Amino acid sequence: MNKRPIAVFDSGVGGLPYLEYLRKDTPKESFVYLADRENFPYGEKSDKELRSIIIQSVGKFIQLTNPKLMIIACNTASVVALSELRCHFNIPFIGVVPAVKPAAEHSKKRSIGILATRRTVKEPYTENLIHRFAADCRVVRYAGAEIVELVEHNFFTSSQDEKTKILNTAVDFFQSAGIDALVVGCTHFIFVEELLHAMLKGTTEIIDSREGVAKQTLRVMKKNGLHETSENGGRGQFFVSGKDMSEKDNERYSRFAGMFELEWSGLL
Repeated sequence: MNKRPIAVFDSGVGGLPYLEYLRKDTPKESFVYLADRENFPYGEKSDKELRSIIIQSVGKFIQLTNPKLMIIACNTASVVALSELRCHFNIPFIGVVPAVKPAAEHSKKRSIGILATRRTVKEPYTENLIHRFAADCRVVRYAGAEIVELVEHNFFTSSQDEKTKILNTAVDFFQSAGIDALVVGCTHFIFVEELLHAMLKGTTEIIDSREGVAKQTLRVMKKNGLHETSENGGRGQFFVSGKDMSEKDNERYSRFAGMFELEWSGLL
């Protein structure tokens, strides 16, 4: 059981920084990653359609890789399908939600921002997080669908100026709101955190969910006795879903795999 890999699932490449973060604490563990390219993006689909898509994609991934637990490294997928996944499959699942609680704890101005997809910005779940953990804060929200597309499709081909141009509207919005803590509420946005921080001139603390997800994963592993104890772990594989991938897509995903020291394993 312990030798089975930890699986990480996302609509695209956004969950890769979560895998990287957890890997630092679990160097003996092996990882498998699935970018659900076939169904990207998730944000415009209905809850019913998404649940069906995610359960089917996760089921194929579990059948192929036989993981001991899975991280759903996507805010939308976690909110929409996490409870159903736990009912369908007999492994532990760890979800990702916007880091509203730590942002509220860090904000001195009691003014925080949430940068997320349109879906996450509007989710009642996000509203509940704000009510529970940031009721005394002014919370402003911005949907950055174009940033998701930038990271997924043009991260390696866009210049710094082009990335800056795409981020400008969001940065202007948050600067005018006077926030001092920004929640990165979509896993894809972690890829541009450094640029966001520079554009916000260091006045705003940017907070994501990587630390919280890693801690929860370690707790679940300890509770269920899932830690790898041999010296044979450490392998990582990167898969994408779908068919007939172009040469350009193949090159892009291969580069993402190399960026995170994963073996490019191709199509699921």
